[in-house]
Amino acid sequence: MTDPSQTPSLDLPDGVAVTGALKPGYEQILSRQALELIATLHRELEPRRQERLAARQEVVRAIADGEDLDFLPETASIREDDSWRVAEHAPGLVDRRVEMTGPTDRKMTINAMNSGARVWLADQEDANTPLWENVVEGPMNLRDAIAGTISFTSPEGKEYALKTTDQAQLPTIVMRPRGWHLDEKHITVDGERTSGGLVDFALSMCASATLQLEAGKGPYFYLPKMEHYLEARLWNDAFTIAQDALGIPRGTIRATCLIETYPAAFQMEEILYELREHSAGLNAGRWDYLFSIIKTYRTRGRDFVLPDRNAVTMTAPMMRAYTNLLVRTCHKRGAHAIGGMAAFIPSKDEEVNKAAFEKVTADKQREAEDGFDGSWVAHPGMVQTCLDVFDRVLGDRPNQVDNTREDVQVTAADLLDVKATPGEVTEQGLRANIDVGLQYLATWLTGRGAVGIHNLMEDAATAEISRSQVWQWINNDITLTDTGEVVTQELVERLVDEVVTTLPGDASNYEEAKRLFLAVAVADEYADFLTVPAYEEMP
Repeated sequence: MTDPSQTPSLDLPDGVAVTGALKPGYEQILSRQALELIATLHRELEPRRQERLAARQEVVRAIADGEDLDFLPETASIREDDSWRVAEHAPGLVDRRVEMTGPTDRKMTINAMNSGARVWLADQEDANTPLWENVVEGPMNLRDAIAGTISFTSPEGKEYALKTTDQAQLPTIVMRPRGWHLDEKHITVDGERTSGGLVDFALSMCASATLQLEAGKGPYFYLPKMEHYLEARLWNDAFTIAQDALGIPRGTIRATCLIETYPAAFQMEEILYELREHSAGLNAGRWDYLFSIIKTYRTRGRDFVLPDRNAVTMTAPMMRAYTNLLVRTCHKRGAHAIGGMAAFIPSKDEEVNKAAFEKVTADKQREAEDGFDGSWVAHPGMVQTCLDVFDRVLGDRPNQVDNTREDVQVTAADLLDVKATPGEVTEQGLRANIDVGLQYLATWLTGRGAVGIHNLMEDAATAEISRSQVWQWINNDITLTDTGEVVTQELVERLVDEVVTTLPGDASNYEEAKRLFLAVAVADEYADFLTVPAYEEMP
């Protein structure tokens, strides 16, 4: 039982309430400065955040009525103006040839900092869960890593520590906050829930920005799940407010935006433009992009039905259009283009390893030759493989932003050509979606957001694409090519019961995950995000 005398108290600004449990050290992260910044950001930006979330629904309704995504006519002047470029590359973000991703728990933080990657995407979003302890302890762990004071001892007695405290020799930390759609229920301002993303951002800024600048780097962020350039403008305004509040020069913050939603693929230049003073580039996020295709075009029939998840590769025509356009757009504006995730986890099975390393090498080779400046891996054991590929292509150059890919000409029709994606819908693929979705959700509900499943590191995007595909197949009466059965609610419910018996551990451990999965996978109405109702199930 917690000793009441050891429970910290908070210096709360007017109108701010914190309902999450407090542990020793939390008061350093939930400082008055941080809570005042959260309050300022909320009061100035929350009405616009709600407007942008409502605008997302307008896009879905327009597409349901037969309209299609396209490059915006009202921003043609931005795309046609060749004179503007983003800010010069920031210290620590010049060479990004391999980026490690992962949640911000203490053990992972140390392993990531020791991984040999050039950048660590410290993930407070899809590889994390918004459990209250993670919200506060993530920024605490990043602060300690930058200060060189972090250590960890596992329950088994194994000790973890940094190999060096020289920040110049360690990966540059780029923190990913939550997306605009997620609230933070434990911190309210004037009685209203706050934005989860702005909470993550403010806590990180107040805990670490000064330390990062003293280390010769800076406060850097990955921005997820934006669907419109005005959402990027919202982030840019948040950066300006925070820099002014903390007395940091404007332009110190840098942000890399994930182009992982279908609407954003048509607004890459506009997103760079809105953040140009703070921009560090764009990233191609594969699974969330596929999830967004389904979500955005869910009412438009079989032309937008995707085959089995594992059959959709980056060589599909629509994916080639998307990634080539991303590289062309970034390099035209002097920004970094960062490739997608290699989710493989090294196995004890050498045959599995051999095949996986060959696939990862080929994937990274394609990205490097396409002009990407770096790429993601999800496990320290994959860092060297990615590094070797980019070393061969880049040589002594820190990046290849000078490769402007003027040969690339991508039309809206190219991005929308989902029906050209090769592959089939099979019972094996349906079972795989159920398997991974249930395993991931069961772990997510316990507070862990990065889960090793079948030798792959899975995050929330995994559960989203898995349940979205099931919903899409049901609502389009898709016939499974290997069994001839039509995908129905009854079939999915039967397979869920069958798959649960094959999962690791006791079947009773999956009851809550099963309920949540079915609640969105077979529902009449499509839920925009699985993590929104799941968050309400958390303490």
